[in-house]
Amino acid sequence: MINCGIIGFGKMGKIRAKAIETEGSGRVVAVFEVDKQIDSQGYRVFSSADDLLASPNIDAVFVCTPNIMNKTYTIAGLKGGKHVFCEKPPAFTAADVEEIREVEASSGKKLMYGFNHRHHRSVETMKNIIDSKKFGRILWMRGRYGKSVDDDFFQNWRSKKDMAGGGILIDQGIHMLDLLLYMGGSFDEIHALVSNLYWEIDVEDNVFAIMRNSKTGTVASLHSTMTQWRHLFSLEIFMENGYMVLNGLKTSSGTYGDEVLSIAQNRTTAPRATWEDEEKITFHVNTSWKSEITHFFSAIKNDSSIKIGNSKDALTLMKLIDRIYQKRGKHE
Repeated sequence: MINCGIIGFGKMGKIRAKAIETEGSGRVVAVFEVDKQIDSQGYRVFSSADDLLASPNIDAVFVCTPNIMNKTYTIAGLKGGKHVFCEKPPAFTAADVEEIREVEASSGKKLMYGFNHRHHRSVETMKNIIDSKKFGRILWMRGRYGKSVDDDFFQNWRSKKDMAGGGILIDQGIHMLDLLLYMGGSFDEIHALVSNLYWEIDVEDNVFAIMRNSKTGTVASLHSTMTQWRHLFSLEIFMENGYMVLNGLKTSSGTYGDEVLSIAQNRTTAPRATWEDEEKITFHVNTSWKSEITHFFSAIKNDSSIKIGNSKDALTLMKLIDRIYQKRGKHE
């Protein structure tokens, strides 16, 4: 059994604890949480994160803290001889991730980041179709990810730039950006508008980005927003010989609706596909949390590489986010 400690036992910490116990290859032996009123669910509670990191009884540490602490605890965990699983974002900038990677390289330990959306079965299905070349190369992709927040958001650490590192892009849009990279490879041409259209807080509430891979010609667009008055998730991928459209995402709250993947292959006459041509697959169960843990634990047990959510992926992603944030406008 892999003994795990969790730093940050709020919502995400509890989600990870449940996934660890469900997966079966590990167990939670201790947690640390700044808020002393939070239910520890019977786990041993350390008085500080440093004490937890120093414990010889812990093999792997899960970092589920506000963004500002992700880099600090990841580095401390690796230096302390622990395998580390860290929630997104990996840090505030690409330079931060490069620093983390230097420590990782000398630690001999596994480091994985919680880009959970890659582990949804719908996304796995899309990736397998792309890799099979069944529909040819990708021509373009469009990702929209939005949510609505209320006035309570002003009191949340996510609304403070010094705590979060940014707004809706680094909070939620980072998942969609990661999927666009996962499906379509890198992008070297970036055009973006980063703005605060409504909330007038410390961080952006909307990001519009157009990206292109100059070698393949693949173009991707992203809209990440917290002024989507109803929650929305939509990923469209159009290829030479067909397309895939994923609408909705299976979550515990149910706010993004059903997770439905539509797939259609081109016909020989225009229009190349019709609504009737589509195959629709609805994914009723979210297995992504367990899948992530299995991937992490398997790498630890077999001393194999992290293939999904590794630090190289994180660096590529943060370089792209750096470039988008350079486009901040007068309304941000």
